[in-house]
Amino acid sequence: MPIDYAPLSRQGLSAQIADSLREAITSGELSADDRLPSESELAGRFGVSRPTVREALKRLAAQNLIRTKRGAAGGAFVNRISWEDAYDQIITTSTLMISMHAVDFETMAEARFAQERACLPLAIARREANHLATMQAEILRQQQATLSDEAFCASDVAFHRALVDAAQNPVLSYQLAGAVEAMQPLMNMITFKARDRSEIVRLHSALHAAFEAQDLEQAQRALDSLAAYTTTLAAQISATIAARSSA
Repeated sequence: MPIDYAPLSRQGLSAQIADSLREAITSGELSADDRLPSESELAGRFGVSRPTVREALKRLAAQNLIRTKRGAAGGAFVNRISWEDAYDQIITTSTLMISMHAVDFETMAEARFAQERACLPLAIARREANHLATMQAEILRQQQATLSDEAFCASDVAFHRALVDAAQNPVLSYQLAGAVEAMQPLMNMITFKARDRSEIVRLHSALHAAFEAQDLEQAQRALDSLAAYTTTLAAQISATIAARSSA
């Protein structure tokens, strides 16, 4: 599919140009490392000014779809993106969307645990020694009495990151990055003062044991227990806040 140089409406010109170029990239007309037409060429073909084209290219660069290079061999090039490179983008986007739209705790918990449950069958079947070692190392960290709340929360995220990565499916890891590394830290911020660390360690240990034995049913029960404990904590915290407000 060639780049669509059809006449543009006069509203949102840079957005329309970015849409046309994005479509050319996602359709495969422009491949990774291909050079885009120059700003002057794009301006002539779309019938717009170079600053308008420049704004469109900035939109694509912000989405990590293109990169720019200066010099005689420079220009704008289609980015070659790996799944790992895209993780930070989805984590940042998910965090902003959750924070700005005030998604409630129950919605976050429902989404996060539903995605982790869907990941479990593959993770149990494909886990390797490094995934088990990471999970065990984080459990040992979480047992340290001197571990700060911030470090405990970071260890909690790392434990579940290992669980997800054990599925060894880059698409799942990418999709779950937002759930584990965006939603989970925000959930931890709400519950960390009320939760019992020993209970988290107990449930994480049950998950690790299930992974070690490759016992899917045991893993599902442990994750369901963790989900129930997390939502119960949130309900208790909400009730406490409501009681203080009405006092």
